[in-house]
Amino acid sequence: MDFITIDFETATAQRDSPCEIGLTFVSGGQIAETKSWLIKPRYKEFDYFNMQIHGIRPEHVADKPAFNELWTEISPLVENKFLIAHNAGFDISVLRRTLEAYRLPFPSLNYSCSYIFSKKVWQGLPAYDLKTLCRLNNIDLKHHRAGADSKATAELTLKAFEIVGISSLDDFPKKLKTTIGKLYEGGYQPSQTKATYVTKDLTKIIGDPEKHNPDSIFYGKTVVFTGTLSSMVRAKAQQAIVDIGGIINNAITINTDFLIVGQQDYRVVGDDGMSRKQENAVKQIEKGSTLEILSEDDFLKNI
Repeated sequence: MDFITIDFETATAQRDSPCEIGLTFVSGGQIAETKSWLIKPRYKEFDYFNMQIHGIRPEHVADKPAFNELWTEISPLVENKFLIAHNAGFDISVLRRTLEAYRLPFPSLNYSCSYIFSKKVWQGLPAYDLKTLCRLNNIDLKHHRAGADSKATAELTLKAFEIVGISSLDDFPKKLKTTIGKLYEGGYQPSQTKATYVTKDLTKIIGDPEKHNPDSIFYGKTVVFTGTLSSMVRAKAQQAIVDIGGIINNAITINTDFLIVGQQDYRVVGDDGMSRKQENAVKQIEKGSTLEILSEDDFLKNI
């Protein structure tokens, strides 16, 4: 399967500040070519932290073209292609935000995240950063330069595809438990992991009638949780709701009254930083629902 791996280095914490882009082209299961371009970013000042990571300084890009000048060369290379990035949530958002900054239309392309699908291929590792995975697979890596990182990502992806047996995009949902992201003029659809856990039977969580609290905002209300709570495990939080006299559910519906949002793993959720439950809740609110989205702190204040 043919694909292109992409990597950005940025001058600042702002996503629209790329100072280097790397592309590695894979054809017929072989790496054909790696290209990289230094970019003069929109911002004159570089963050010290970023320079420490990639070593690119303002003087290195002072005479280089801006992104909008390079885009005429890069756009035809990625249009209608399949891109892979290690942490696509970062690299694809750099592409989107930079295109938006220069008022350039999005290309049409599909993409996936090797960080996400590597967790399905090499299970049980303590970390899934590019350096760790390259060390595990004996892949040479000169880290934090766009060309080198894109090439290493291509080598890693080829190994992953060989292990799992990937031959087309249709294999991704079943064999890698991930969805294919899309970028298109006017919008995007994130690449996400598909949940593999079994939904817990919430009917087995029985509340204590003696603890019912009619004065609580959760009494008689339907509550859904998303993300990881830092104060307690989710089962304990769900028990607290039913003890109060509330109702718990696993999914957002028209009957949901509250969504409690814990910490989200940015590598798993969509590019907007929201889980599917939170995205669905926002849509319900936009349609006129009285559903409320509460933080963990708000939840704790009301139990």
